[in-house]
Amino acid sequence: MVGFWHRLGTKGKALYSATLSPPFSSPLNLPHIWVPTQTPHRPLSSGFHRATGQTQSAAEIMSGKPIAKDIKLRVAAEISRMKAAIGRLPGLAMVLVGYREDSHAYVHIKLKACNEVGIETSIVQLPQDCTQDRLIDVVSSFNSNPSVHGIIVQLPLPQHLDEETIINFVSPEKDVDGFHPLNMGNLALRGREPLFIPCAPKACIELLLRYRVEIIGKNAVVIGRSKIAGLSTSLLLQRHHATVSTLHSFTNNPEQIIRRADIVVSDVGIPNIVRCDWLMPGAVVVDMGTNSVKDPNSPRGFRTTGDVCYEEAIKVVSAITPVPGGVGPVVISMLLSNTLDSAKRAYGFT
Repeated sequence: MVGFWHRLGTKGKALYSATLSPPFSSPLNLPHIWVPTQTPHRPLSSGFHRATGQTQSAAEIMSGKPIAKDIKLRVAAEISRMKAAIGRLPGLAMVLVGYREDSHAYVHIKLKACNEVGIETSIVQLPQDCTQDRLIDVVSSFNSNPSVHGIIVQLPLPQHLDEETIINFVSPEKDVDGFHPLNMGNLALRGREPLFIPCAPKACIELLLRYRVEIIGKNAVVIGRSKIAGLSTSLLLQRHHATVSTLHSFTNNPEQIIRRADIVVSDVGIPNIVRCDWLMPGAVVVDMGTNSVKDPNSPRGFRTTGDVCYEEAIKVVSAITPVPGGVGPVVISMLLSNTLDSAKRAYGFT
């Protein structure tokens, strides 16, 4: 795939304001276009701008940590209010199959975040050779448990299990990952609202909104089409009236498409595949990749990197998310928010 890419010669333009936006977009009320709770400031002329000829000396680093902290504080406050009013707490159930280290690490992060904001958690760990019927029984038991408002089946599952079948068994009303066909279908249909938006794409859009990135009318490219991130990110960007191209392994001349992109979102899981030559100067980059690369200088023997070569891209783009510390923290906070919304819906709490 690397052979497809060539050196870039076009000029880009600024799309964002360096001022971090304070509001948190409500995950329950998804209008046709997702609008922050306050009117965004006019974007600054922060990169090369075709109209002014100004050039940018340094890219804005779109850190997700302050955004995640703000959302978690708001979720925790709302949970406290709900407990004081009706004596109830949100409940999240997680199902973990097998012994993948990364899956165990992700579940640990989610459990820790839930404990910090007051969400009650339960976890079922099943062996690698767990049967599909056993896994469906566990999911069904959580579906019928009124104290459970969100259900996560940690992906990926072992190869002998059918992920789509398992996802379909999760109640749409408790599908806080947003992967159920009902939720994905409603996300794709104009004028319809899913019960839940997948956490990773929702985090991507929240980052763009908080950093005042212009989306309406812009050319956006999403590299990858997974249900976890790429597919639903494309759908959300369309909700904001971006012109969206989704690239995949069968895309012809992908470098030509990326070179025209004002916004680039990558979700391919290949470390450093996106080089600076592929990016339009002044573009905004959201790197959703999380890849482990061997590093003998690291105490752990590896380091985490994204799909985008950060050291190169930062010299070309107007704004970029780091890995780690970019999209990841916001993804976890969106899971907390989805779980809270599910509990509020179940108890009729407003």
